[in-house]
Amino acid sequence: MTKYLTVIIGIILSSCSNGQKIAMNGIENTNNGINKQQSELIFNNTKTFPNNTQVSIAIIKNGNIDFTGIERISDSIKLVENYQDVFEIGSITKVFTATLLSNLINNQKIKLNDNIQDYLDFKINLEEKITFKELANHTSGLPRLPSNLNSLVEDQNNPYKNYNKDNLKEYLTSEIKLNQEPGLKYEYSNLGAGILGFQLAFISNSSYELLLQEKNFQKYKMGNSTSKRKNIKSKLVKGLKPNGEITSNWDFDVLAGGGAIFSTVEDLSKFALAQFDKKNNELTLTQKPTFKVNENRSWTAYLKRKNSGEIIWHNGGTGGYTSSIALDIENKNGIIILSNMSAFNKKMGNIDQLCFRLLKTLD
Repeated sequence: MTKYLTVIIGIILSSCSNGQKIAMNGIENTNNGINKQQSELIFNNTKTFPNNTQVSIAIIKNGNIDFTGIERISDSIKLVENYQDVFEIGSITKVFTATLLSNLINNQKIKLNDNIQDYLDFKINLEEKITFKELANHTSGLPRLPSNLNSLVEDQNNPYKNYNKDNLKEYLTSEIKLNQEPGLKYEYSNLGAGILGFQLAFISNSSYELLLQEKNFQKYKMGNSTSKRKNIKSKLVKGLKPNGEITSNWDFDVLAGGGAIFSTVEDLSKFALAQFDKKNNELTLTQKPTFKVNENRSWTAYLKRKNSGEIIWHNGGTGGYTSSIALDIENKNGIIILSNMSAFNKKMGNIDQLCFRLLKTLD
């Protein structure tokens, strides 16, 4: 799994003709709202992907959105209409988990610096205090994954499926060991985000999926988003192994808060649009710096660019998918990319590279 996300209002659907080829220097005869420079970037960053790879892109310019989709078939790249098709978004899930945290804080159910121990019905085997903030901004000191996960993996292609509440409770009450003191150092932790999602559901007397639907997806009209594969309503694009063969989807139990969400670029665009609303206290809280590494916040990172606004970013990766979102809050620009390129493919970095290069074309 990997990292963060944001979106705008007033969706403009592009007209993509299925089966339209991409020329060697970009998209041939396209009228889907992208320019020549953008089409060349898309082609150059995807031309070596395995056959059957799909890439779904939302380009947000000053609140307007164009959708573009491609698929590599028989060693050629063709335009496809896949903005409503579903992909795993991997660790971009963590942005939604942080948004749930923000919701409980704004509703005065918890405080950001509260000790997570105070909201559990069992005792964590630690002397140190871990706060909700430290879970959200990856400064908890927790390792990337729990030490008892590997022994429970029955299917390497679906590693989180059987890790349940009892396994997490066993880890927290007996096996837990911090890599460093909480609050001192940034260390990315899927475990920490998973614990956060679990705790928020417990505090709310709900499930992680129900919280997502009630507090996030319904609010932002994200009808094709879910953390449960069985609930997917639209077409699911099959994930690919690094060699291009179809692989299993990842199913999550108690660690769902770290990477369980399935979504579409259309849905993520709606969420992104809301990120530009400075009056949305729930979302602006997730954008505020909470730790000085890269001014870390609930988004994985932000960048400052000359003569431009601040960018917040998160990406995601699973066994069959890679995703990336970068948003320029001040200028209301952004790029969202979902793909069925495996995070274990040596070319997976092309997705982030394409995301940032496309964003630069919007300056």
